[in-house]
Amino acid sequence: MSILIFSLLSVYTIILFFVSWLTSRKANNDTYFRGNRKSPWFVVAYGMIGASLSGVTFMSVPGDVVNTQFTYYAVVLGYILGYLSIAYILLPLYYKLNVTSIYQFLGTRFGIEGHKTGSILFIISRLIGSALRMYLVIFVLQIFLFDSWGIPIWATSILMILTIFLYTFKGGIKTVVWTDTLQTTFFLVALGATIYIIFKDINLSFTDVFSTLQNSGYTKVFVTDWKAHNYFLKHIFGGMFITIAMTGLDQDMMQKNLTCKTLKDAQRNMMSFTGILLVVNAFFLLLGGLLLVYAQQKGINLLALKSDQIYPFLAINNLGIVAAVFFVIGLIAAGYSSADGTFAALTTSFCFDILNMEKWTTSEKQRTLIRRLTHILMSFLFLGIILIFSNFHNDALIRIIFMIAGYTYGPILGLFAFGIFTKREIKHRYLIPVFAVLMPVIVFFLSKNSAILFGGYKFGFELLIVNGILMFLGLIAASVPKIKTK
Repeated sequence: MSILIFSLLSVYTIILFFVSWLTSRKANNDTYFRGNRKSPWFVVAYGMIGASLSGVTFMSVPGDVVNTQFTYYAVVLGYILGYLSIAYILLPLYYKLNVTSIYQFLGTRFGIEGHKTGSILFIISRLIGSALRMYLVIFVLQIFLFDSWGIPIWATSILMILTIFLYTFKGGIKTVVWTDTLQTTFFLVALGATIYIIFKDINLSFTDVFSTLQNSGYTKVFVTDWKAHNYFLKHIFGGMFITIAMTGLDQDMMQKNLTCKTLKDAQRNMMSFTGILLVVNAFFLLLGGLLLVYAQQKGINLLALKSDQIYPFLAINNLGIVAAVFFVIGLIAAGYSSADGTFAALTTSFCFDILNMEKWTTSEKQRTLIRRLTHILMSFLFLGIILIFSNFHNDALIRIIFMIAGYTYGPILGLFAFGIFTKREIKHRYLIPVFAVLMPVIVFFLSKNSAILFGGYKFGFELLIVNGILMFLGLIAASVPKIKTK
């Protein structure tokens, strides 16, 4: 089995390098940062499925059904509202300003303080979030392949990150758009194949499976206890603002959209992507339920496993070699698609937002050197986070990532909302980074003490909303009406 997995990994990597070679010929800085603004919208829409779902969705969503039933789908329903906001509020703004990095809007609106604050928060958020997504893939490959060969996890991590570094190094976002298309295909094929294999093995109809899950309490979508952390309205609105923050205000996801030729193409991409995402997430929850029914029917005890381990354990040890093959292919595709765009996005944000490269460099050769050095730096940081977290894996990663997003993307959400929906000016702009640090600290205190302070209430995904509101109110308090000039 280990030789088969390694062979699949090798073949898949060769295919990625071939796509990289095709897309990076005659590449320049505009190719790397903007894809020459020539990406077909339907290719971007399809490829974004794999990039947005990643290895976390691939394993954590099915695995976490045992703990949270189907309640995650309430978050997915909130995505619809979020993507509508992105398509018809944020994308028109980005195309109007013709930005390369979306945080250039903050520089236009708030000056250097707002620009740097937004971009630094993004870099921290995306580095941690994407590194954890990639770690999950490495974690599974380590358990089922590299441990048996005596290869340590740090060596596995270096191998995976080096692969992504190499195939994105030259073509950047243009390469990512096309490799994500390839990876989404493998990702979805693996999902469909696994569901088919389980249905065939347990010999039950969809109705029988659903009845079994319903009797076990796993089909619950809407929790009506408003104090619960997964109360359905908190999930819906949390999903909405998570989408706005982690997609619409995220350079990684928006950079793909900004490679489309026109605003209308980008909007078509966003709405098509939304429809597909709703269906795909429903199938992942179905897969989680099927895994539980399968384990129950076969008498397999899952109590000793972490939720992230349920899917890989059953796929590799119990469902047969075909299921194992599809699982590994899907996992590798999910892992690469969640990390490759991050390298390009972090490099873009650092070059344009932190270094202001376009303002003080005039030579294309000099800009290329800066871009490449930044790409290398981000790769090392990415690797470091993976190695650090490898000692602390103790929960479903999707909850950890959303929790981190609540603290880091919240100030970005408040900053963008203030900049878009008000005409007020910040009197003392040094308060922007101060608030960006202070508000998450306040939210952390409220979250840890919510049961005592609010009569048993527990925060869930709405942490991001609270964080954004506090940031918005702080900026309102520190602002003055814009002075009208003739």
